Amino acid sequence: MMCLAFEFSTDRRSVAVAEGESLRSEVIHQTTRETPVVALIDTALTQAGVQREDIERLVVGLGPGSYTGVRVAISLVQGWQLGRGTPVVGRSSLDALAETVKDLPGEWLLAIDAQRGDFASARAERGQLLEPVRLRSLEEIRAWHASGHQVTGPEIARLLPGAGEHFPSASSLARFGAKGTPTPADSLTPIYLREASFVKALPVRTDLGF
Repeated sequence: MMCLAFEFSTDRRSVAVAEGESLRSEVIHQTTRETPVVALIDTALTQAGVQREDIERLVVGLGPGSYTGVRVAISLVQGWQLGRGTPVVGRSSLDALAETVKDLPGEWLLAIDAQRGDFASARAERGQLLEPVRLRSLEEIRAWHASGHQVTGPEIARLLPGAGEHFPSASSLARFGAKGTPTPADSLTPIYLREASFVKALPVRTDLGF
């Protein structure tokens, strides 16, 4: 099965093509804030030697991570499915990150910046998450690392000198695509660990004379 995958949950955004477990191409963009989506897709398809018509499944990273990036990726697969009817699989970007470090020995704490001093995190080993994804503070991450445990994630080394640095990748998603369960693209939503909060508006006043 030919799968096209999008992983935009970090500043290191990627598009990949895989046929079953065999990676055909991966294109990575990490130089500007704007993501040249069409160019990335065209390059990935060209390097893989396939056409849009050859893609049998789409795979998208749902985060947690860059909310804007994940929404762009979801919009892409929604539009593609609307135009071509291609089945879509959504997967956590932390699952993709776990897959990236599956060949490294031991247990790892995976951490993706969730802003406000928190990290979306989970322990993982041999490509599998060992617990549900949850928020951990930077202090918790540092304490975990200081106690001798292995920590990795996008750009984590700038906060934890000596920590591993890996990114969720479209290549991991693409190879997973044939095994995943398709879902309607319009039902996909970004994984966001914080509850929505808002301030209730004051009652409308009717005694102001206008």
